[in-house]
Amino acid sequence: MKIAFVSTRGIPNNYGGFEEVAEKLGARLVTRGHDVIVYNPSFHTFKEDRFNGIRIKRKFSPEKYLGTAANFIYDFLSLRDALAEKCDAVIVCGYTTSAISFPILRFRNSKVLTNMDGLEWKRSKWRPSIQRLAKRFERMAVENSTALIADNEGIAEYLKNGYGRESFCIPYGSDVFPEPSVGAISALDLEPGKYLLLVGRMEPENNFEMVLEGIRASKTELPAVVVSSTDTRYGKELIERFSGDRNIRFLGWVGDRDLLFNLRHFSAVHFHGHSVGGTNPSLLEAMAAGAFIAANDNVFNRAVVGDDALYFADSNDVKELLEGSVPSSSFRDKAVANNLKKIGELYNWDTIADMYEKMLVEVTR
Repeated sequence: MKIAFVSTRGIPNNYGGFEEVAEKLGARLVTRGHDVIVYNPSFHTFKEDRFNGIRIKRKFSPEKYLGTAANFIYDFLSLRDALAEKCDAVIVCGYTTSAISFPILRFRNSKVLTNMDGLEWKRSKWRPSIQRLAKRFERMAVENSTALIADNEGIAEYLKNGYGRESFCIPYGSDVFPEPSVGAISALDLEPGKYLLLVGRMEPENNFEMVLEGIRASKTELPAVVVSSTDTRYGKELIERFSGDRNIRFLGWVGDRDLLFNLRHFSAVHFHGHSVGGTNPSLLEAMAAGAFIAANDNVFNRAVVGDDALYFADSNDVKELLEGSVPSSSFRDKAVANNLKKIGELYNWDTIADMYEKMLVEVTR
């Protein structure tokens, strides 16, 4: 088959979950004999025509001038080109800036499969008018896509109940990381098992503020290490609010994957506050790193880690979690082992490539 991935920020991945999907799945589909195209925005630093056997096609993106709005142009140009390429299947990674192109373009013989991601219209960083628009784009994607992909059982149930449409439930994947090295965190004056960790994008729906409030209100003496880009308005507000606390350290974003793995592995508790997504890549990476996880209590996170985590719903829960009875070492060890087993059996990229290939055969047939 000829398969295209559109609406990502390109590969090699230096951004997020959909880019990892395009990179990891694309390479595996190439080894199985398929012709795979990934569309990169014009500003991406990789300028070669192939990466791991994947064809790279670059399309204009005026992000420098228009910001996020540039993605409407970039997605339209990429999708139009993929249809002109007569791809058997076009996998659209998210609908927020791509769905408006669906009624405009003629799919002809190409099957368009949209990965619906999370509940984008619930993102609290957006004004109510933008949330309503995102909800409308969601409906456009559902109504115009040949097939839908849900990365989490909670998203699949939402699409079935809200729109009456079935979806292919296929999660993201992750790789079990190599042997940890305590030297990586020692360079940051951190000790194994003696710090708390928060990792993710600094956005309201990821609940950094909730977790940090709970940590500050607690009696814990463990420092909290925050790994996130803080150049957004929300990030700057949190730095101003919490940076004076001796127990809270903002590291900024860590691009070194080995360092990030070690930070996760050696943390006492890895807090995962994401609340509106499906199967979040950051959560899978924490599981793959052998971290002990405390997650925001929602249907998406519970669908992934189940009983192998602690949960919190507000800052008081975080406080009580840190001040309450310490989980036994046997519970921690079992939770970590179970989560690693899930990565090996359910969330590894080879298994997910099998699921995608089976779906593509069914849809294109």
